[in-house]
Amino acid sequence: MKNSPKTTFIPALGYDWLTGVYDLAIRLTMPENKFRQRLLEEVEPKASEKILEFGFGTGQNLLIGIQESPKSIFWGLDIDPKVKTIAGRKLQRQQMQVPLFLYDGQTFPFANNEFDKVFSSLVFHQLATRTKKRCLQEIYRVVKPGGSLVIGDWGKPKSKYRRFLFYAVQLLDGFATTRDNVAGRLPEYMAEAGFTGAGEVGYINTRIGTYCYYTGRKPE
Repeated sequence: MKNSPKTTFIPALGYDWLTGVYDLAIRLTMPENKFRQRLLEEVEPKASEKILEFGFGTGQNLLIGIQESPKSIFWGLDIDPKVKTIAGRKLQRQQMQVPLFLYDGQTFPFANNEFDKVFSSLVFHQLATRTKKRCLQEIYRVVKPGGSLVIGDWGKPKSKYRRFLFYAVQLLDGFATTRDNVAGRLPEYMAEAGFTGAGEVGYINTRIGTYCYYTGRKPE
């Protein structure tokens, strides 16, 4: 699916020209192995499960997922053609075949109840409130009954110091889109979309804020 010419989005690190250094920025500011491993532990991929990463970025989570669960079926969805190129090359170098899709910021290019699980990392803080809710509704639509959603993203800071650090992220990605994250509203929006048991299940403090894990399940 090709992006509509009218599609607008906030690139990784807030600016298109910074996308090429995204992986380096993550390594410098985040406990990368720790936060990615915990994310995949929450997803808990199993053999033959069809799992979608919403906002696959440069493909690092997909690489880890395939390495740890090679019999799972991973797919990726993103809005940014530039990161799709980066992720595609990275996966190709490792001889990994993953279907990577672009979408127009509206409807996901997938059928109802297509995936066993969906996960996402560092995407929702870049979305306006209305877009957050629309994406959660689309995720709910494409997840099978009984399937799960795992989100890893910036959440409510666990101290005043972490709140101060997070201003660096807000300066890059915008205060309007990150406000919901600072207020800890993602579980509320997940519940509004229909997910049950939506809530925070853990967090990791980083050099630029508090990265939280949220999970929810689509009722059977």
